[in-house]
Amino acid sequence: MLSNTLARSIRLGVKSLLLHKLRSTLTTLGVLFGVASVIAMLAIGEGASADAQEQIRQLGSQNVILRSVKPPDNANSNQQTRVISYGLTMNDYQRVAQTYPWATSVVPVRQLIQEVRYEDQVLNPRILATTADYRDATGRPLMEGRFLSPADEENVSNVCVLGYEVARALMPLKSPLGERVKIGSEYFIVVGTLQPRVPLGDDQPDPGSQVTGEVLIPLTTGTKWYGGMQVKIRAGSREIEEVDLHEIIAQIDTPENVPIAAAASRVMLDAHHQERDYEVVVPLELLARAEETKRIFNIVLGSIAGISLLVGGIGIMNVMLATVTERTREIGIRRALGAKQRHIVLQFLVETVVLSVGGGLAGIILGLAIPWAVETYADMSTIVTPTAPLLAFGISVTIGLLFGIYPAWRAATLDPVEALRHE
Repeated sequence: MLSNTLARSIRLGVKSLLLHKLRSTLTTLGVLFGVASVIAMLAIGEGASADAQEQIRQLGSQNVILRSVKPPDNANSNQQTRVISYGLTMNDYQRVAQTYPWATSVVPVRQLIQEVRYEDQVLNPRILATTADYRDATGRPLMEGRFLSPADEENVSNVCVLGYEVARALMPLKSPLGERVKIGSEYFIVVGTLQPRVPLGDDQPDPGSQVTGEVLIPLTTGTKWYGGMQVKIRAGSREIEEVDLHEIIAQIDTPENVPIAAAASRVMLDAHHQERDYEVVVPLELLARAEETKRIFNIVLGSIAGISLLVGGIGIMNVMLATVTERTREIGIRRALGAKQRHIVLQFLVETVVLSVGGGLAGIILGLAIPWAVETYADMSTIVTPTAPLLAFGISVTIGLLFGIYPAWRAATLDPVEALRHE
């Protein structure tokens, strides 16, 4: 009996909505765009968060990274040639390598300012002079060939490893293995190439650079050929920087010891540096902050998108109230023929549910299409989690029910006699 009543109410509700196709379609648009915006915004937020976390993981979640930071320029200095000495020293490296019981490896990195040439191609990527442990500490996978070896450091060999971007720019049509590239005034033999990686936030080309990427050479070779000073020529002046090391990467044995190593690094550097020409980067802390930011970001985006669903629910209530007014005489006739209040309530609730469900299903389709379009045409990562469409659809149906209760109750409580007199 109950199933027959429900089936009849559904037929009546759908038939009533089809009598006003345009109005019903416009009403569902509010729910449609609300559901689509919830799915799309959560997908874009999830994709952006995943990219940020991947960038942090590229640094090594169990690494503590010490970096040289150039002090602020003296605005009153008008010297044409300035020598600036700052940043991490080899003594800092020795302290970390010899006194950190938690460090499984300590990797020194020095960045050089040199042109890279191959035939008629000229680039200005980052030249990193480092040791054989660099790849293990940073997790950079090889594409072909090999990485720098301890023998290269001992023999002060003129060998190099190209980053994917540099290899593609210099030799797009052939393998660079065994080729000779010119770095500054010296020739180096390419022994390997690295696979591409997610670019880090600060991995931007210097002015005049055509490509983001790196070339890695042995630390001893870099010191032999390029010395300890780097010359930067700017408009009307020449600046000479003296930096022993631009980065020290300490690989820690367990995640629990990472905060201890980070705190020890800050104390050590503060004690041996007169000015704050360094920074300590802890990817594990950045990862925790990124995950918390992701949670807040998703809540904010979901709330903004939820407002549009709320507006859609208000639209449904507005239309249903107008429908009750239009169909007052019909309600009176049904009541006079024996229909009970629950039958009237059920009929109008069915109509609101049909509107919200129809808009929700169409919104899911549009919501899945928007992230695909963003990823295809805007080159942004998007991630649609299974919970996003279910959450958006569930909220749309709930809002349809909640905003349909009052119009249905108002219709059911109309006085049958007064309803029959309504014109």
